[in-house]
Amino acid sequence: MAYPSRVAQVRLKNLTKQFDGVTAVEDINLDIADREFMILLGPSGCGKSTLLRMIAGLEDPTEGEVWIGDVMVNDVLPKQRDVAMVFQSYALYPHKTVQENIEFPLKVRKVPKPERAAAALDAATSLGLAEYMARKPGALSGGQRQRVALARAIVRKPAVFCMDEPLSNLDAKLRGETRAELIALHQRLASTFVYVTHDQIEAMTMGTRIAVMSRGHLEQVGTPQEVYDKPASVFVAQFVGMPPMNILPAGSLEPGDHLVGVRPEHLHITAEGPLTMMVQLVEKLGHETLVTGVVGSKRVVVRQESDEAHPVAGDLVRLSAPEATRHRFDATTEQRIDR
Repeated sequence: MAYPSRVAQVRLKNLTKQFDGVTAVEDINLDIADREFMILLGPSGCGKSTLLRMIAGLEDPTEGEVWIGDVMVNDVLPKQRDVAMVFQSYALYPHKTVQENIEFPLKVRKVPKPERAAAALDAATSLGLAEYMARKPGALSGGQRQRVALARAIVRKPAVFCMDEPLSNLDAKLRGETRAELIALHQRLASTFVYVTHDQIEAMTMGTRIAVMSRGHLEQVGTPQEVYDKPASVFVAQFVGMPPMNILPAGSLEPGDHLVGVRPEHLHITAEGPLTMMVQLVEKLGHETLVTGVVGSKRVVVRQESDEAHPVAGDLVRLSAPEATRHRFDATTEQRIDR
């Protein structure tokens, strides 16, 4: 298959979107590099899907600019933006076969039938769908239907793929398999991927960079490892990482009026630790054990190796954390403090 060679950098400048006076996205500035796999990550209602829809042209910005390559596309119709959208709901035509669904964007463009059939077969083969071309969506599994939706997007050969939580309807096993397929697909296609999710595992394993959003604002943009290692705020620290980072009250672990964050794997149960925790729950997960309790009024989680000695519910234990593993945040702004 011949893939596009045009530049597909996406630039968002001071982008704001309001609905009936409610601000969904506010003053977003984000540069997405050509052929990058950018993840828009955040909880429901944070504005990530609205941002994606403005890139695709399905929503008009209230303020600001959307650029694809060297063209500002605010006034360009969605079908003329060289963007393909993949939705959570698949959005397949139930009365059409797999082949007809995949061919449909080319049929709309009046591509000759032999040419569009060949392109559909090429896209389907790349996603392991060649043997299902005569079936209708109702005869496919959820993972197969999602691959049909991807093939329908691929056949257009867009410069930019916009994907809105495409894996959220799949079970855990299929999500894992389809994640791997999407990573391989991005490596094969000369396209830019912009991918919306609330799932941090998808973000950490798929993205070249992550843009973490909260309440219509960008909290942090960086590689998955940068965001994990140096979260810019308490929000990012607790949203990226599972279980979330523990945020300890000022003065409890070390002197000072700042909050201290420690990831569960960096908290240790020791005889002389400065923190006292009342154990409430011990979860043995096979490969690891999670010990949950309270320090003062704060919920705290400790991640232990499965072969370590574990406390039981009701125990009082002491906790410590090496200084090099601590993250410090301003108690008022909750922004990161670097020393």
